[in-house]
Amino acid sequence: MGQHVGPDVSLKENAISVREDGSRIWRGKCASDPGSVAEIIRRHAPRAERAVFGSGPLATWFCHALTAKGIPAICIEARHAQRILNETLNKTDANDADGLARIAEAGFCKEVRAKAFGSMPTRTLIALRSQIVGMSIQLGNQIRGVMKTFGLIVPKGKGRIFEANVRALLDGRDDLARIILPLLGAWSDMRSHVAGFDRQLRAAARQDRYPSSASGFWGPQPVGFRQRAGCEQELARRWQALRVSRPRGAGRAWP
Repeated sequence: MGQHVGPDVSLKENAISVREDGSRIWRGKCASDPGSVAEIIRRHAPRAERAVFGSGPLATWFCHALTAKGIPAICIEARHAQRILNETLNKTDANDADGLARIAEAGFCKEVRAKAFGSMPTRTLIALRSQIVGMSIQLGNQIRGVMKTFGLIVPKGKGRIFEANVRALLDGRDDLARIILPLLGAWSDMRSHVAGFDRQLRAAARQDRYPSSASGFWGPQPVGFRQRAGCEQELARRWQALRVSRPRGAGRAWP
């Protein structure tokens, strides 16, 4: 029977447990680095069949790095592992590592797919852009709310029109300008960053190898970067939703 490893991945130190033939043969700690974990596994579990760890912020890095070093790494759903690890009386990192090793030994685990590193920059860019857009909207609403308190109603408008309206209302109100203008500057900087992210996404879409046949579904821009970022499942889900919600005989729902 082979050996099974349970590394409990954390930010500072990783607790590792090695089991063989139903008993623990070694356990210890090492730095939270794939190289250190791989070295420990090669030293204490040269015949390792599975190295099971739960999903988390470092799971993608560890999964790809350990696999590249020849370690049979398997990432499982953290909630699935937590249900089993919560059965232990003493909740420690060492006991969690031993529990993961038991899961690996029993084979009672469902592997989850780690996101590819090639698509991570585009995924991160899309996520950060969405977050900054939301922050800019919230900050713009905050500016409108603060000015309403003093009887200054900002007319409808977006972008430069909104900025011009705010500056026009603050003309001659130095007391409020000292409060509002820093917020307006932060709002303007956020919009500049969003514009920079948009340029990067457009450049990535032009270089993408996927066709833009679905651009009518997503919007006017090409969607290659979305497909490359792993949105095929979302595309299929939306298409299924259209098929279900559209009545029979109402025509094609796909552009």
